[in-house]
Amino acid sequence: MSEEIRYQSGFGNEFATEAVPGALPRGQNAPQKHPLGLYTEQFSGSPFTAPRATNRRTWTYRIRPSVTHRPYEEIPTGLIRSGPFHETPTTPNQLRWDPLPLPESETDFVDGIVTLGGSGDPAMQTGVAIHLYAANLSMRDRFFYSADGEFLIVPQLGALRLHTELGILEAAPGEICVIPRGVKFRVVLLEQHARGYICENYGLPFRLPELGAIGANGLANPRDFKIPVASYEDHEGEFHITAKFLGRLWSASIDHSPLDVVAWHGNYAPYKYDLALFNCINTVSFDHPDPSIYTVLSSPTAVPGTANCDFAIFPPRWLVAEHSFRPPWFHRNLMNEFMGLIFGVYDAKAEGFLPGGASLHNCMAGHGPDAETFERATNAELKPQHLEDTLAFMFETSLVVRPTQFAMNTRILQHEYYECWQGLKKRFASAANAEST
Repeated sequence: MSEEIRYQSGFGNEFATEAVPGALPRGQNAPQKHPLGLYTEQFSGSPFTAPRATNRRTWTYRIRPSVTHRPYEEIPTGLIRSGPFHETPTTPNQLRWDPLPLPESETDFVDGIVTLGGSGDPAMQTGVAIHLYAANLSMRDRFFYSADGEFLIVPQLGALRLHTELGILEAAPGEICVIPRGVKFRVVLLEQHARGYICENYGLPFRLPELGAIGANGLANPRDFKIPVASYEDHEGEFHITAKFLGRLWSASIDHSPLDVVAWHGNYAPYKYDLALFNCINTVSFDHPDPSIYTVLSSPTAVPGTANCDFAIFPPRWLVAEHSFRPPWFHRNLMNEFMGLIFGVYDAKAEGFLPGGASLHNCMAGHGPDAETFERATNAELKPQHLEDTLAFMFETSLVVRPTQFAMNTRILQHEYYECWQGLKKRFASAANAEST
């Protein structure tokens, strides 16, 4: 990562940053005349009357207001889809995909987004859309924002530099970044190709999960989240803003870069996080704990303990459970699980689940380790084991993830996925047979 990129520290903090001394007003938000001639513009990510603990807003001081663009006109959405997802019937089958192929023609971050599925409806501000992206071209004169939801970006191949209205972030595989709803940005590729995953969260913004009996510390620590410092562009020319609004894409021309915020203060801002800093909590006695202990971020619903979306990771860690089956057990779940693999091998699947690939196990679909993994784990010597080369993640949501037509018809869909469990044979021994053996 580039050394010149600077950050502020802390999840959900109140930040104050200026790229030019004197750009940030003192003692008030909206002076009659700004000393540097900047425009004051408030950017609200929650209703004005939201409780203080959940109120999200940022005051920006910019060269021109956001409204100075030409009218938006609708453009093709390509393979981007949004809720409600009704393109094709939703199967109860377990689904798995190979990695998205890297593009051969010039493709930037926005044009490289492909939707695998989702739930809910952005108009109702509930549910998620799950996208993949693959790109080989940086965005130069084009900017993007989603009015439908915040973007949780999980790089799998190639580092990204994200130039946003509120500053610059970089994210490489093993890191994540979150771009709040409505924040304009452009993506610069730091390597020849880039590929990864996106969870577009239509619901309440992601927050850190409650720790409950764990106590005050553990999992993702607030101070490890990094927020950009103010950094502005004062460029004139022919630029375009692509807006994602109610599932459709719209484009507007603008005669200057919209990333012209010279100073800002508030708590509604992009952020990044290094997944290697996640402090795992795990058993030191027996049995495999619920995967909720690996939750990094959570978008809650009105029902306590039921998430619109949880983002969980399965990083390098120690396994020490005594007289226990250590991989994830077989289970069926009210929740709906989309999994991706950033690097290495996932401990519940010996083959077929590839870095850049994905799987989907919807509500009440049985799943668990494949036959080979089951046999190996059942007969393994239960000495302390360190899982080193692995980083998988899960988007878990309370709403069924409905696949798109692309997801069900693409050549990267593994039609033979079900076969990985067919080698699980009957192992039952009656009491009489057990005594005789």
